[in-house]
Amino acid sequence: MNAYSPPNDPEVVDIAIIGAGFAGLCMAIKLKQAGLQDFLVAEQAASLGGTWRDNHYPGCACDVQSHVYSFSFAPNPNWTRQFAPQAEIREYLENCARDFALAPFLHFNMGLEQAVFDEVSERWQLRFGNGRKVSARVLVSGMGGLSRPAIPQIPGLDTFTGKRFHSQQWDHRYSLQGKRVAVIGTGASAIQFVPKIAPQVAQLKLFQRTPPWIMPKPDRQLSAAERWAFKHLPFTQRLVRSALYWALESRVIAFARRPKLMKVVQRVALRHLRKQVADPLLRQRLTPDYTIGCKRILISNDYYPALSRGNVGVISDAIQRIDSDAVITADGTRHPVDCIIFGTGFQATDPIPQGLLFGRRGQDLMDAWSRGAHAYLGTCLPGFPNLFMIVGPNTGLGHNSMILMIEAQVDYILKALERMRLDGIASLEVKPQVESQYNQRLQQRLAGAIWSTGGCRSWYLDPRSGQNTTLWPGSTWSFRKTVQHFQLQDYLTTHLLHPGTAATPAAARPLNLQEAAIDEKF
Repeated sequence: MNAYSPPNDPEVVDIAIIGAGFAGLCMAIKLKQAGLQDFLVAEQAASLGGTWRDNHYPGCACDVQSHVYSFSFAPNPNWTRQFAPQAEIREYLENCARDFALAPFLHFNMGLEQAVFDEVSERWQLRFGNGRKVSARVLVSGMGGLSRPAIPQIPGLDTFTGKRFHSQQWDHRYSLQGKRVAVIGTGASAIQFVPKIAPQVAQLKLFQRTPPWIMPKPDRQLSAAERWAFKHLPFTQRLVRSALYWALESRVIAFARRPKLMKVVQRVALRHLRKQVADPLLRQRLTPDYTIGCKRILISNDYYPALSRGNVGVISDAIQRIDSDAVITADGTRHPVDCIIFGTGFQATDPIPQGLLFGRRGQDLMDAWSRGAHAYLGTCLPGFPNLFMIVGPNTGLGHNSMILMIEAQVDYILKALERMRLDGIASLEVKPQVESQYNQRLQQRLAGAIWSTGGCRSWYLDPRSGQNTTLWPGSTWSFRKTVQHFQLQDYLTTHLLHPGTAATPAAARPLNLQEAAIDEKF
C-alpha cells in the first residue's frame, strides 16, 4: 500500500476500478494475472454484471454471437444458443469472477459519488454512497457507455397515473396481462421485448419516431454434440470464434470505407421486411428513409410478425403530450393506456453525470466534454492524470464485439502502468496537442463513414457538435494495432522523489506530432 494518508484516513489503494461489468472484470483479471494485487473494484449494485445485470427485460439477449461476445482468455463451451440470452451472459461473468478468484477485490453497494484528483498528493480521492472513502494512485473507469437510461422529456409525463418504466428498469412484478400498453421507442431493446409482451397485452401501441433497419437473426440452439466438442476439443471452439470474428470484421469495409456497399445489405433487409409484413400500409410505415447502417442495424425474426398482430398498432405521429391516462399525438388522437414502457435507449453521448469526476484545477469532466466526449485512444484525457477509461469515447463498434475493444484497452493500460513502475512516474496525462490532433484525424475518418453519410440522426452523434463521439472508424484489429505500444512521449509526467512524497514535474519531453507518427495511429 502507498504510504500517503490524506485527512479523514481514507482507505489507500494503488488502483481503483469503477464498475464490475465486462470492462471492470477484464481489468481486474489482467491486473491479477500481472501480479498486481493492490486494487479494488467498486460496484454500485449488490452484484456484478453491469449491462447484463441491469437489463433483464423479456427477450433480452446479445446481438453478437456468443463465442465472440466473451473474453478471448475465458472461452465458454456451455452457451446454449448462437446468440446468448441475458441470463447466460450474466452467469458467464459470475463464473469468470469465481474462476479468476476476484471475490477479495470486489466491493458491492459502492456507488461512486465523487472522484477528485488531488494535485498535492497526485492521487484520486474517491467518495462512495455507502460512506467509504478511498485514495487511489490510479483510477480506471469501467462504467460503460450504455448505462444511463434516456427518458424523453415529454410534456405531461409526470401527470401520468398509470405504470411507467424504462426497459432497463423492467418491473417484473407488474402484470401486463390484459393491459393497454404504450411502447415509446423502437431501438435494440424494444425489438426484443415487444414480441414477448404482444401476446399478453390487450392492446399495444408502438410509438415510432424513426423505423429501424432489421436483418434476419441467424440464431439457433447449439446442439449437445457441439457443446461436447467445445468442452472436450477446445480447438473447435477457437475455430468457430475465428470464423465468426472474420465474418463480422469484414463488415467494417462497408460501414467505414465504402458506404455505397450498404445498398447491397439494404436489399436483404427490404426482402426480410416484405417477407414478414403482408400489409402494404404497415410495410410502408416500417420502411426507413435512410441508408442502412446509419443507425444501429438490428436483428430479429419475430419483431415484424409481432407488429402484424391484430392487437398491435404502429403510431408514426409525434407525441405531443401525455395525460393522466393517455398518450396524445400531434394529430390530436388520444391513445388511452394503462402502462408506458420506454425503449428509448441510453445517454450514450453523456455516459458520466455532471459532478462526478474532477481533474486538475477542479475541472468537471462534463465541462471538459461540453462540446462532446473525446479522449486519446478512447482511454486518456488531458487534465485528468492517472485516469484511464475503458469503453471511452469513439471505442464503440457497429460491426463486431465490444469485448475485443475492451481487451485491447486493458492491454494498453497495463503497458502504461508498467512504464509508470519502471520509470518511477507518479502521474501521467496525455498532452493536449496529442489528444487534439488524434481526435481531428479520427473525425476526418468518421466523416466519410455510413454513420455520417447515411442521412439519419442517431445516438452515435453528439447533439451539441454533430460529431460522432461514439464509434471507432475502423476494424478491431486496427484499433488493437493503434494501442499496441504505449508511447511515453505522448504524455506529460511527474516523477517520484521518494516514496510517499509529492511529485515534481519531470523534464519536458519532446513532442512528436509528425504526420507519419499520427498516421500510424490509424
